Amino acid sequence: QEFEVIKMEYQQKLASLNKKKQRGVSSSSFERTKSAASHLHTRYVVDLQTMESTISEINRLRDQQLYPKLLELVKGMGHMWDAMYKHHKAQLKIISELKSFDISVAARETSEQHNERTVQLWQVVQEWHVQYSKFMASQKEYVGNLYSWIKLNVIPIDTNLKANSSQPVETTPPIKRLLHAWHDMLGKLPDEDARKAIHTFSEVVHIILVHQDEEIKLRQRIQDTRKEHERKSRQFEDWARKYMEKRAGIPPEAGNPDGTRADPLAERKAAMEKLENSLKELEEAYTKQCKVVREKSLSLLRTNLPELFRIVSEFSLQSAAMFKDLWSISNTNDQLDD
Repeated sequence: QEFEVIKMEYQQKLASLNKKKQRGVSSSSFERTKSAASHLHTRYVVDLQTMESTISEINRLRDQQLYPKLLELVKGMGHMWDAMYKHHKAQLKIISELKSFDISVAARETSEQHNERTVQLWQVVQEWHVQYSKFMASQKEYVGNLYSWIKLNVIPIDTNLKANSSQPVETTPPIKRLLHAWHDMLGKLPDEDARKAIHTFSEVVHIILVHQDEEIKLRQRIQDTRKEHERKSRQFEDWARKYMEKRAGIPPEAGNPDGTRADPLAERKAAMEKLENSLKELEEAYTKQCKVVREKSLSLLRTNLPELFRIVSEFSLQSAAMFKDLWSISNTNDQLDD
């Protein structure tokens, strides 16, 4: 900014000097203007040398430090996505074999360990979704910021002191061609499809967890009801024994002469039978729930896992191809500059 101000002041003094020379003004006024113009020219030359030295150092760091580091990053990212494609492709093959999986050999109920592994899977997939989103956002931000800077960096500075002179030609260093291509390709990469697929699978695992939790809660109810049944059975047997011993010493006609009073033994037996029926109903409901959980889990996994790994393997392949193209562009840049 200061450099441009000095340049404008110098051009104004030079124009004033030429007008005074044409009008033939006094030598003292002419010399003062000439001295001021000479001082501005000296300042301009010094500032220009400083600026050119600074620009030269920035360009050196840009081309000899930053650009090689970006090439290393491009190469490394290409290898990473290529490896990820191979892994996801292998995972897709394994998951596809679930179609022939025999559900009859699976555990008939969800164990605590099984439930813990499902929770762990859900947490891992959630974290995968978060880290993938951060990774893609950070990459776009990083490349976008670098590309915005390089576009400003290569704008030439007009150092010609003559007014109305032609503008200097803008240069296109290899780093600009690389960043332009990288920025453009990132914008076309279908990263949103992969993000949605991971998020959808996270929701699928959560649905399985909900079914498992319902099964576990039902199993706990059965255990509690069974304990209650055992406790009340012991109480009933103890009470029935004492009741029968007590009744053994009472004549039949004295026990309930008019037949209007309810038999306490029959009442308690009915209560026990009701509890037994409730337990059987819970056990039947639990058996059905176990079957639902197994069938629902397998159905969801069979449907969604292949789709997940199909999408992420395709995205990995596209990402690997993008970085291979960027590497090719960098090699073309080097050939153009040789």
